[in-house]
Amino acid sequence: MKLSYQLLAFMMVLVWCMAALAAPMPKEKEKEHEGTNVDSGTFGVYQKGHRVGTETFSIYQTSNGSVITSEFKTENEPTQDVQTSEMQLTATGDIRRYEWKEVSPEKGESVLLPNGEFLTQKWSAGPGEKEHEQPYLLPPSTSILDDYFFIHREVLAWKFLGTACKQDKGQLLCTPKRRTQFGTINPRQRISASLTAEVLGRETITRKGVPQDLLKLELKSDAGTWEVWLDDHDRFKVMRISIVGENTEVERD
Repeated sequence: MKLSYQLLAFMMVLVWCMAALAAPMPKEKEKEHEGTNVDSGTFGVYQKGHRVGTETFSIYQTSNGSVITSEFKTENEPTQDVQTSEMQLTATGDIRRYEWKEVSPEKGESVLLPNGEFLTQKWSAGPGEKEHEQPYLLPPSTSILDDYFFIHREVLAWKFLGTACKQDKGQLLCTPKRRTQFGTINPRQRISASLTAEVLGRETITRKGVPQDLLKLELKSDAGTWEVWLDDHDRFKVMRISIVGENTEVERD
């Protein structure tokens, strides 16, 4: 798998593999347009072949690390379910700030922040409502995998590739069937879980009538198994995600 040195450097910064000092952890939100866009687009979410939702996302590399934003909308009319998220990571990939909001039909918001060596989450049913707080005995290096935001799986896949694979003469070499374990948190459900990731090899799939030879990963936890296909010829972008046994697929538009 050929990989430019520029892209490799970005991946190492984003996925915990470049030696760098941790950036400050300000409480204010960082503006995504202050960075360089690394990936953006939309994912279509399908259940039994029918489109049920759309996620619009972007990933920016900034002077402090990276900013990942997402908006998920269901396809039902006239009332759509709408949720948004913004994840800020330090230059070494630790959580600086994670914000989730439910826009429609209900209201809700949540913020996850480092608190010393661990994480703290604050949430409410909306502006002006009573705020709740929950501490976690989890380090800021924990990976966020929230409901409905599939771009979080791409960030985790990059982290996995950066830690489990090695660079050799401009190529990223990955050993199939090598498992790596990660700690994860689902802020919307306020639960944590252990997850294993491994490279399954290469597979040719058909997208929009065109065969594509892609790198295939598996993400597995007690909540289920996700198969992930990435294009290693285009910045390791996620092209497809399949939730095994649930008739649910996520496809890059």
